Amino acid sequence: MSEFTRLACQIDRQGVAVLSMARPEVHNAFDEHLIEEMTTCFIALGENPDVRIVVLAGAGKSFSAGADLNWMRRMAAFSDAENVADAQKLAQLLAKISTFPKPVIARVHGAALGGGVGLVAACDIAIASESAVFSLSEVRLGLIPAVISPYVIKAIGGRQASRYMVSGERFAAGVAKNIGLLHEVVADASLDDAVATMTGELLKNGPQAMRECKDLIAAVINRPIDEALMENTSVRIARVRASVEGKEGLGSFLGKRSPSWLAEK
Repeated sequence: MSEFTRLACQIDRQGVAVLSMARPEVHNAFDEHLIEEMTTCFIALGENPDVRIVVLAGAGKSFSAGADLNWMRRMAAFSDAENVADAQKLAQLLAKISTFPKPVIARVHGAALGGGVGLVAACDIAIASESAVFSLSEVRLGLIPAVISPYVIKAIGGRQASRYMVSGERFAAGVAKNIGLLHEVVADASLDDAVATMTGELLKNGPQAMRECKDLIAAVINRPIDEALMENTSVRIARVRASVEGKEGLGSFLGKRSPSWLAEK
C-alpha cells in the first residue's frame, strides 16, 4: 500500500495490520485526502483474507487533532451541496470503521480532539496512554460534532455527551475511560505492550465468530427483548454452530487440539 502519502500501513505475519495516520506536522489532522486514503485502505484491508485485526494509530506526538482547519476554511467557501457531500465522506469513513468485518483497535496517545474522538469511538476497542488528552472541541470553533455524534454518543451515552459536546473542555484519559470512550488506560511506556496483549487475545478467536459478534451487537443493541429478537438470536447461533468455523472450534476443543486459525504461519 505504498501509494498512500498521508497514511502508513504494515501487516505482520499474524495478520495484524497497523494503520498509522502520517501527518505528524499537523498532529494527524485529517483533510479530504487523508479521509479518502483511510477509506480506501479500510476497504482493501477488509477484503484481504490475510488481515485479521487492524490497529489504528497516529504518527508523531498525537493520535489526531481532528479536522484540518485549513480544510475547514476551504470548505466554508463551498456551496451547501458541496459541504454536505464533503461531510458525507467522513461519515462514510466512520461507518467503514464501525462496520469493519474484523476487530479495530484504537491505539491512542497524545491528543485526540474533535473528529479524533470520533475515530476512537468508531473503533471496537480503545486503549490509551495515561497522558492522552481528549476534547470534543468543535464548539470552541463555533461548530458542532455532527458527523461523529452517533459513534460518540453510542460510546459515552447521552448524559456524558451533554457535558463534553457542549462544554468543549479537555479531559484526561482516566475520565475518558470512566465515561466509556476508552476500555483501557496504561502507562505511556506500556501502550504498545497493551495493544500487543489485546491483539494476542483476539488472535485466539475464530475470525468469522468475531465478525458475527460485531453483526450481533449491531442487531441487538437498543432493541426490546421480544419474540422477534429471541428468534433472531436463536437463528444466529444455530447458523454459526453449523458453520465450518463453528464445527472446527467445537471439534478442536473436544479433541483437545488447537483450532485451525491458531496454526503457525
